[in-house]
Amino acid sequence: HIQDPASQRLTWNKPPVNVLVIRKIRDESLVEPFKELCRFLVEVRRRYANVLISRFVLVSLPQEKRMMVYVERRAADDAALLKDESFGAVRNQLCTFREGYDDISDCIDLIICLGGDGTLLYASSLFQGSVPPVMAFHLGSLGFLTPFKFDSYKTEVAKVFEGNAAITLRSRLKVKVVKDVLQRAEQQPHGRETPQQEHNGQLPHGPASSEFGKVTLQLQVLNEVVVDRGPSSYLSNVDLYLDGRLITSVQGDGVIVSTPTGSTAYAAAAGASMIHPNVPAIMVTPICPHSLSFRPIVVPAGVELMITLSPDARNTAWVSFDGRKRQEIQYGDCIKITTSCFPVPSICCHDLVYDWFESLAECLHWNVRKRQARLADASDSSDT
Repeated sequence: HIQDPASQRLTWNKPPVNVLVIRKIRDESLVEPFKELCRFLVEVRRRYANVLISRFVLVSLPQEKRMMVYVERRAADDAALLKDESFGAVRNQLCTFREGYDDISDCIDLIICLGGDGTLLYASSLFQGSVPPVMAFHLGSLGFLTPFKFDSYKTEVAKVFEGNAAITLRSRLKVKVVKDVLQRAEQQPHGRETPQQEHNGQLPHGPASSEFGKVTLQLQVLNEVVVDRGPSSYLSNVDLYLDGRLITSVQGDGVIVSTPTGSTAYAAAAGASMIHPNVPAIMVTPICPHSLSFRPIVVPAGVELMITLSPDARNTAWVSFDGRKRQEIQYGDCIKITTSCFPVPSICCHDLVYDWFESLAECLHWNVRKRQARLADASDSSDT
């Protein structure tokens, strides 16, 4: 039978040892919640110094076995924290890291986010392989992906430590940027049939080598990959391939390839349907297409999409990944996109269905309208 998504639960084989706290930087309103949470976690760390392993045996854990709290160096060095002398003792017990310098992806057991959806996207980007469970508190502007209220953080964090929390496995996209897949000469305009004729309807794709181009960037993306026309005044003109076969050309401002999680972000603004994150799918949404019949489409998870500049494109294109690492795509380059094997386990406040519909209602005001009044008298409904 088909598995009920509600059966997805978080259970711990052992208590979480390393907890990562990520907060939105440059937001002074989050300084106090950040300090509160760190104080609480440090206190929990002290409690974990002694663990009851049976009804009669109480052992002291060695220092390296106790729970450690990790934060970003720039968060710990915030001027407001440095001025607070009462926080100094807590700050000295925090482990710090720097993005791009320190790799903590293999040692974190739980991530706690303070901020908005962008904070969770940033936390996801820190883990390009397996991702620990993520608990996100709504302290930002939107909060579609952050179901927890900070007012009850002690109770909620304690519940997560105890285990058996509902989780949503948010799929990510595995993205590769490959340079010089085709020589420019192969892509000169010889009619729209040329790429299909020369490659039997396919473009070469395979391992990273000089024959098939060079992989210059590989990322795990939680929301979307956006290909657009950048600063050019001309229409973007890119070809879309599915499993190596040319599907269509996109002429307009660009195209969005999104996960179900990303379907409620930029894709929704571009007219796409909203997909529950447990649905295994990839959404392809054109941005302002110069066509009256180009609707967003949903393709199965696991297929490989490939985007290249069309041979007759008047300009290059630009690509960004969850709004980051924006770069130019030249003739002969391609972007390969498929479903990642490393989803983001997002901890639910209630359950994965209720949380999603509550976010639709609270954040996007889904199906909000003034209700039609009931008829005052049954005779009002007659045709006379």
